[in-house]
Amino acid sequence: MKFSVLKTATNPYQFAITNGDKHSIIKELPTLTQVLELRLEELIDLIGSAPRTPISGSFAAPISNEVELWGAGVTYLRSRDARKEESGVPDVYQRVYEADRPELFFKSNAVRARGTGAPVGIRFDSAASVPEPEVAIYINKYREIIGYAICNDMTARTIEGENPLYLSQAKIYSGSTSLGPNITPSWLAPAPEDMTISAKIERGSSIAWSAQTSLGSLNRTLEDLVTYLFRCQHFPHGAILSTGTGIVPPLDISLAAGDIVDIEVAGIGTLRNPVEITPEGPIS
Repeated sequence: MKFSVLKTATNPYQFAITNGDKHSIIKELPTLTQVLELRLEELIDLIGSAPRTPISGSFAAPISNEVELWGAGVTYLRSRDARKEESGVPDVYQRVYEADRPELFFKSNAVRARGTGAPVGIRFDSAASVPEPEVAIYINKYREIIGYAICNDMTARTIEGENPLYLSQAKIYSGSTSLGPNITPSWLAPAPEDMTISAKIERGSSIAWSAQTSLGSLNRTLEDLVTYLFRCQHFPHGAILSTGTGIVPPLDISLAAGDIVDIEVAGIGTLRNPVEITPEGPIS
């Protein structure tokens, strides 16, 4: 069983229960927002007892308008090393990796996020961009983890490398995130150390890059990240936190339009997205 967000004829963010290729809805849970407003125990009881109605629709990014997606940075040794390679001020990333306080940043809302199969973007004004394969945790308003999904935290590498203060421009733009393909409930998910994360960039008929790590290699605990995310913050509808990447392409690898990014997490699923260029944008 998975949790999904579907695009239907009447609701672009319809929450659904997915078993294989069959979807059903629970009247009391129309959107992901309502799910994240429940305590974990209440959610488990409702999922197990409430009547369901079959429904059809296509996968959308598992997010809703009221729920924010945040990111955590430099949470793996490889991420620390990659940031130091890119940056003119590498000491900043060493200090973040070793500090008690994690790096946390706003990443995306529903408008900027893409679901599985939808194109992710590379900024037109960045000479190099890379995918960052991550595990995203879904946290209810009571700070309980209710599920896991895959996140591709796209990064405009050139822009972030110029200056760490350009982080928001490197991370937040149209198509800068993909989520999905759906959500694995926390009580059905494997242990973090068993969540192997594999990623590859497909370019035509060849593999331009591939790598693998595990959520168990995270330098911080999930509970610690949740605690800091909610510190001095109020998330009345819960939040999504992408926990950082342990696999970053080397400096000679950059995404190009037409590439396909494939991320697989054991026990969670596979997220696939073609790549396109995000243009400057329309002038109104």
